[in-house]
Amino acid sequence: MSSDLSFALGRGVPRETLGKLTAFSDLLREESDHQNLVSRATLDRLWERHIVDSAQLVPLEETPGGSWVDVGSGAGLPGIVIALLAEGPVTLIEPRRLRAHFLEQMVGELGLANRVEVVCARAERVTGQFDTITARAVAPLPKLLEMSTHLSTRKTRWLLPKGRRVEDELTLAKQTWTMQVEPVANPADPSGIILRIKGLAR
Repeated sequence: MSSDLSFALGRGVPRETLGKLTAFSDLLREESDHQNLVSRATLDRLWERHIVDSAQLVPLEETPGGSWVDVGSGAGLPGIVIALLAEGPVTLIEPRRLRAHFLEQMVGELGLANRVEVVCARAERVTGQFDTITARAVAPLPKLLEMSTHLSTRKTRWLLPKGRRVEDELTLAKQTWTMQVEPVANPADPSGIILRIKGLAR
């Protein structure tokens, strides 16, 4: 497990951090008995499919120590994983109260309360601007940009894992938005890519 994570990050992972990531994955499995946080078909491969998949966003950060916001954080993927591996403050936006409560529990149990804020609200109602915006399996790109662009500046970087329909999503998004897009290979999901977006403007 640690070797996969180190490969995704391009660096080693301290034992304490690895322990917290393991604790998070165990607690996520337990909570999945009470609410649908991740697809049950992926629970047996939770580390590779979700933890490593989330961790690989961290090396793509262009503002080390900068602020992150995870839109539609859900199970804390990728937000909680990013908070354990990056240095800057992280905001987790989750409109569903039961999931937001789970995130608040994780923030407390993992010792992240000094750097992580959970906001139980729709992204459209959240204020603030961030250095890096991420979202995983939340909405098609055009809708995601519409609901969360107010959280960005021209310097903000968007890191968005996407699946097979990414080209269709980009085509539709570019009808409304101008942006610089760099596709990045996603080793944890060979069928998808990570979109690194900057210079977003309507």
